[in-house]
Amino acid sequence: MSAVRELALPLSETDVRSLRCGDLVYLTGELVITAGMPTMQRVLDHIAAGKPLPIELRHATLLHFGGYSVEAAGKLQVVYMNPTTSTRFNAMMPTVIRSQQLRAVGGKGGLDAACAQAMRETGCVYLSFPGGAATLYSNAIREVVAVEWRDLILHYRLVKLRVERLGPGTVGIDAAGNSLYDGLQAAAEARLPDILAQLAADRAAAPGGGAGGKAGA
Repeated sequence: MSAVRELALPLSETDVRSLRCGDLVYLTGELVITAGMPTMQRVLDHIAAGKPLPIELRHATLLHFGGYSVEAAGKLQVVYMNPTTSTRFNAMMPTVIRSQQLRAVGGKGGLDAACAQAMRETGCVYLSFPGGAATLYSNAIREVVAVEWRDLILHYRLVKLRVERLGPGTVGIDAAGNSLYDGLQAAAEARLPDILAQLAADRAAAPGGGAGGKAGA
């Protein structure tokens, strides 16, 4: 049975491994967001070169979130934020998860099997946040703690936030490697033959359908 969990950040490995697919979570504490492919590539470059990251990611919660921000007097204000599609980062995330021992990654759309394997090894979960709930997520922001890589456009920067009850997020992939996305994909593929058969039957039954029908007027 799915549970509702109130989680304090940073997460411990024990916290993470106690979560199960389908659990709903609310996050309170500090986490890091970015929506940028160039940003994640820069993270990888730092890891490959052995250079320290400007915002510590070890054991962190890293969310694929973008949105709208404004900057005044050198300070960044996140006006609203919303999840971006995590699958864009599939090729990058196994290295980031393993090297930084991430405890949680989040966004929308899930991550692939290679990412799930990395999560299984390190003790990390994927949190799914539905798009279109920007007001809920934005209202959870309490403080912009740090902003780095200011040469990038605003929503590509690496940003650390302090949040209170950010959510609800759903555990889409747990630390045992179980994935809600795999189940949905399998269910969709199982239904496909029946759907195609019904479409063929509907076409055959329609006026002008079947082998003797004409292509069009």
